Amino acid sequence: MKRQQQLTILASRPLLGLIATVAILVVASVAPIIFNQPYFYYVSYIVLQYVILATAWNIFGGYAGYVNFGAAGFFGLGAYVSGYLYHTYNLGLLAGLVAAAAACAALGALVGYATARLRGLYFAIATLAISLLIQVVFINMPQVGQSFGFIVTPPPPPPPYPSYIAFLFPVMIAIALISVLASWFLLRSRFGIGLFSIKDDELAAESVGVPTFKLKLLAATMSGLFMGLAGAPFPYYQLYISPDIISFTISINSVAMPLIGGIGTLSGPVVGAVLLSAIQQVASVSISSDINVLIVGVLIIIFIVAAPDGLLGIFRRLIGKPSTQGEKS
Repeated sequence: MKRQQQLTILASRPLLGLIATVAILVVASVAPIIFNQPYFYYVSYIVLQYVILATAWNIFGGYAGYVNFGAAGFFGLGAYVSGYLYHTYNLGLLAGLVAAAAACAALGALVGYATARLRGLYFAIATLAISLLIQVVFINMPQVGQSFGFIVTPPPPPPPYPSYIAFLFPVMIAIALISVLASWFLLRSRFGIGLFSIKDDELAAESVGVPTFKLKLLAATMSGLFMGLAGAPFPYYQLYISPDIISFTISINSVAMPLIGGIGTLSGPVVGAVLLSAIQQVASVSISSDINVLIVGVLIIIFIVAAPDGLLGIFRRLIGKPSTQGEKS
């Protein structure tokens, strides 16, 4: 009963977390506009990409407690669908976003259905295997250039944007805000309370009538949809698509960022994504991109050992409030 009351409280105070999360996105988005340099648009694109991926991962991994290592597969599928439609049929970004979202939502539903009885380590390994399987499929598809991939030449940017990268900046902001709003609505709904009950004790939730299979299927579908949206603009950003974009680095970053910010919270994935992706970009420029994996590994160990509730948990302890996963801060 006490845990049920806690879950009800978690869904009753979402506004503060939403305001804080939107504020973080706004602050993180100001730099490219102020400096008006192409480099800042490139960096901000990556930051926003990981905000979307981390928020999408948190819907299933944070709220329901199912650790998913297949983010790179969904991201890659979204990128391939969008890039292929433009490269082959000259369909623009909007069509690519819709098609990528639909394809990755369908894949999410399929993964949720196929892995319904898997939990813990077995589920994590299954999602990693699915990501690798998607990469193998693209490597052997002549329609998308097999292991060589294909080049994507973006159209002229719509006015008043000086480049297509600059145009992608507000697109990524919009997708990031939509993903955060979807996560917010999820948290304040009975759907969100049901997911938290699955994370707390799935067997107990089933015994009291919680439709765990349905909730997990919906969460997997929603998570896959937003991961696909994160990947859809990527061909226009990188200008080249190959199976190498389905990288384990993307999957591990998608797990590490909510962990660093605060798993199961609204703002945690955004905080972790902005912080970690910014650190990685600075390290790539000042040292080497090869050090990014080391940075992620060290931070994961530190936060698992010293701060399992993430930065938001540390903040709550500093201001004298108990740290509870699922809070909306």
